[in-house]
Amino acid sequence: MQDLQKVSGFMGDLTPSATLAIAAMAKSLKQQGMDVVSLSAGEPDFDTPEVIKRACIDALNQGKVYYTPASGLMELKQAIVEKFAADNNIKTSVNQVVIAPGAKFSVFSAIAALCGPGDEVIIPAPYWLSYPEMVKATGAKVVAVETKAENNYELTAEQLEAAITPNTKLLILTTPSNPTGAVYRKETLEAIARVAVVRNIMVLADEIYEKLVYDANAPHISIASLNPEIADLTITCNGFSKTYSMTGWRLGYLTAPLWLAKRIIAFQSHSTSNPTTFVQWAGITALKEASADVERMRKAFAERRDLIYNLISEIDGVKCIRPQGAFYLFCDISSFGLKSDEFCERLLAEEMLAVIPGKGFGADGCIRLSYACSESMIREAARRLAKFCAALRK
Repeated sequence: MQDLQKVSGFMGDLTPSATLAIAAMAKSLKQQGMDVVSLSAGEPDFDTPEVIKRACIDALNQGKVYYTPASGLMELKQAIVEKFAADNNIKTSVNQVVIAPGAKFSVFSAIAALCGPGDEVIIPAPYWLSYPEMVKATGAKVVAVETKAENNYELTAEQLEAAITPNTKLLILTTPSNPTGAVYRKETLEAIARVAVVRNIMVLADEIYEKLVYDANAPHISIASLNPEIADLTITCNGFSKTYSMTGWRLGYLTAPLWLAKRIIAFQSHSTSNPTTFVQWAGITALKEASADVERMRKAFAERRDLIYNLISEIDGVKCIRPQGAFYLFCDISSFGLKSDEFCERLLAEEMLAVIPGKGFGADGCIRLSYACSESMIREAARRLAKFCAALRK
């Protein structure tokens, strides 16, 4: 007789999210009365803008609580089509847009609708830790390609070309990046696009942090905007969590070639039905009326970026690049001779500072710090990290 506990499908052998695990551990210690400083969660510390909350309340009061089409509310899809045109120079249609319960599900549904056993998916490392697990859940193979800090953690066209095989189906590209904060340069994207078009592989562009960029010489550029050929091969994913501080609202979206959008809609219709109806109405307001709130938060993150980078760069033995987007600082701690898990576990135990080990991001000699927190917390975190690192050097 088979042992049911030892048998699993593609989705039964996934690794739990290290980000959520560390954040949960930090919260548990706080609940026990410990003086924990947490730079672990990728979640803005701002409240959702009032205009968005009011729109959601109005939708509830107006009885907008029933099913929408599986691919989302038509009014929101039209607003997203307009957003892609205005912000990203991407031409799409409502039939190509799929709204989902969170950008994470947008990414997963695209991978699930496109990939399966025998396929290969190229993921530049360091990567968001959920990408490999999503790929594994479809039965496809992860092909991780290591990028270098000295090259702004950008995948090069030469690296991409070398990684492609006859089984390659998809490249996952994230800019701005979680965990490194890197923003891809236009010339890099153009070179990647040329390879993708010649080799006929799809590109999944995760642009969830697109509005959180801080340097005039490092703007966000959508790869699908470069030319019609790469646009026909690109899935562009985005969402409301980071830009509008709506993490708990769970609202994401994508645009894809029509043939793939139809597959994604079918998959979503059997897995989640539709995203929450009244949240979708709030999403329309977010896109149309919250730009001032977004800019206020972006400026605050830019100031925090400068503060945390300057403070952490002064710590002996810690190396990091200056992030250009998102709200993370990715630090090389390999000089201390500890694996990232041990480094983070000891840091939490000895200094009550929670950060994320780089192992889950495909970079075991690194740690990720989130600066989606107050300046006072950033200063205290830097003090504790400096103290910990100094003790390791004794």
